[in-house]
Amino acid sequence: MNQLSEQNTSRVLVGITGASGTLIAERLIAQLIPKVSRIYLCFTDAGKAVAQFELNPKRCCKVPSRILLDALRNPAETEKTTNIRLFRNDDLFTPVASGTAAATHMVIVPSSMGTIGRIAHGVSANLIERAADVMLKQKRPLLVCPRESPFNTIHLRNMLELSQAGAHLIPMMPGFYHHPQTILDTVDFCVGRILESLKISHELYRPWTESRL
Repeated sequence: MNQLSEQNTSRVLVGITGASGTLIAERLIAQLIPKVSRIYLCFTDAGKAVAQFELNPKRCCKVPSRILLDALRNPAETEKTTNIRLFRNDDLFTPVASGTAAATHMVIVPSSMGTIGRIAHGVSANLIERAADVMLKQKRPLLVCPRESPFNTIHLRNMLELSQAGAHLIPMMPGFYHHPQTILDTVDFCVGRILESLKISHELYRPWTESRL
């Protein structure tokens, strides 16, 4: 089976923008830490603000980890104790800004519609947008996870542009056939869809046809 976790040599860039849904990014990174060799992490300014608001322990549901908040508060300690490396979104001199040192995979989660629109039209005003452009030109996997509802016509056109350019669009739309019991069960369904697109196995929920396999 072609799984990233078997080789453990993948470098996954996770971009977090200003859309709601940072809990999905939190759960994704917790799954990636033991399964890939390096996680590159980059926030937009709005992404930082939303993460601090949504993941605040006084507001958020009980979460087993606080990776993103710890990374924002003490990036040096995060880099020392995990395989996460943080990049500033205004630093276009980082390795992932170049096709010669691009990440092997990139996930933008959650992805704002502004981010999608700029990438779809070749605008690279920051590191996340530039890295996404690099992934497209290098024909490497770019997963874009919009968290917006409802979509307007401009949103749909921009997502179509991205899909036609080679990106994989994974809207954060949970299923319910796995009978979720908690908020985290619902979030983990979205995380599982991302992991499956990365060809990483997981046990977050049972496949729909598992009983028939």
